Amino acid sequence: MKNKVLLSIMGLLLVGLGIMMTITNGKRAQIEQVRKEVAQVIKKQKHVTTQIDNLQTTYNANDAKAKSKLLEFAKAYYTFSSQSDYDKRFNQVSDILNISSDQKNQLFDSGLDATGGSRIDNLGLTSQYQTATGYTSDLDNQTIESLATVVVKTSGTAQKAVNQTVLLHGWFDIKSQKLTSIKINQIQ
Repeated sequence: MKNKVLLSIMGLLLVGLGIMMTITNGKRAQIEQVRKEVAQVIKKQKHVTTQIDNLQTTYNANDAKAKSKLLEFAKAYYTFSSQSDYDKRFNQVSDILNISSDQKNQLFDSGLDATGGSRIDNLGLTSQYQTATGYTSDLDNQTIESLATVVVKTSGTAQKAVNQTVLLHGWFDIKSQKLTSIKINQIQ
């Protein structure tokens, strides 16, 4: 009788052990599945983070380029001491501009007066770029809006040299890497 009780207890223990092993193996499979899913999420998160970093780097590079192109324009546009220098301004910046011919004509007039004489030379007008601070706004339709406050020293024959502050407002296209529009002392 003792043998039967011992065998029954041993049998129950084996059955319990078998049940525990089945439950444990099932949980291990679930744990392994969760680990695989977590690894996939981490991998995707790293990929997305890399993409965001790449976009940020590209935007920062274009942001800096937009500012530098507007400041390059300001240096050339506001530096002249003769009619000859005045006439060369567009050629100095033509490779960074993609503006309409109307805007080109507005920004780069001939410098001649009504009689056809040189307004620049006759009045002794000079302009010298001093310094500037550039700012940019968000990217919108592949265009970065850029602003610059520019300090220019101007003088004429009968004038003392004075510093003037000018507001430049430019739009930089990130595809062409050129300024597509420029306004001077205008907000809109």
